[in-house]
Amino acid sequence: MEDSNKPPLPGKSGHPAPVHVAFAQVARGYYTPIVVLFTATLLVSNICATKGVQFFSGSSVNLGPLEVLPITTDAAFFLFPLAYVLGDVLSEVYGFRATRHAVFYGFTALLVMVVCFAVAIHLPAAVFYENQEAFRSVIGTTPQLVAAGLAGYVVGQLLNSATLVLIKERTREKYLWARLIGSTVVGELADTLIFCSIAATAIGIDSWSQFVNYVIIGFLWKTLVEVLMLPVTYQVIGLLKKHEPTYAPRETPPLRS
Repeated sequence: MEDSNKPPLPGKSGHPAPVHVAFAQVARGYYTPIVVLFTATLLVSNICATKGVQFFSGSSVNLGPLEVLPITTDAAFFLFPLAYVLGDVLSEVYGFRATRHAVFYGFTALLVMVVCFAVAIHLPAAVFYENQEAFRSVIGTTPQLVAAGLAGYVVGQLLNSATLVLIKERTREKYLWARLIGSTVVGELADTLIFCSIAATAIGIDSWSQFVNYVIIGFLWKTLVEVLMLPVTYQVIGLLKKHEPTYAPRETPPLRS
């Protein structure tokens, strides 16, 4: 066994070789920055989602139980679909196992955020602070909405990733568009159904028609964003596959890779 207390071996000049402090190596590659962006997107979108927005509020168009106009949604409508785009990138390039880890990192970050917000709300406000109620209304969440968001996120993202890698097992490197759209259809539908089923009463949905409208409009919008983002997603995936030196066929099944 090597004695850690031995003096360093002399260098070429006869002087002791320099010894510096110890550090661990940071894993190379693009996985870490993508996971950071993925998690940041989830955190920011959950804060933005506390604001309700409505487009074409002066119009009224209905198709059966489906309310086409006005379009009512939340302020995260433009951002949350990006999380699924990034989830597709992670699944396509790094596989299901790595994406599952990213999903759990995001889940943990969301949970920490919710707990910290709850603590911050209940801390005694300073005598000069006049925005306590505004602060509470913006970042305060009910347990019902927290449970709905976390459940929908975890199930939707895992189904999205699993669907993509299973389709890839059959199509290999062909038909990327099919697995990107197919996985989004499965993941987003599950996410929207679970969230709305749990959070319906908390977000003011009190009828079957409103439930159907919320699910369909949300699902169609998120799927449309995926389709519109396809050219960008293709470019990002292509660059990552080209520059990740470990990108190669695996010997394990797709759901274990």
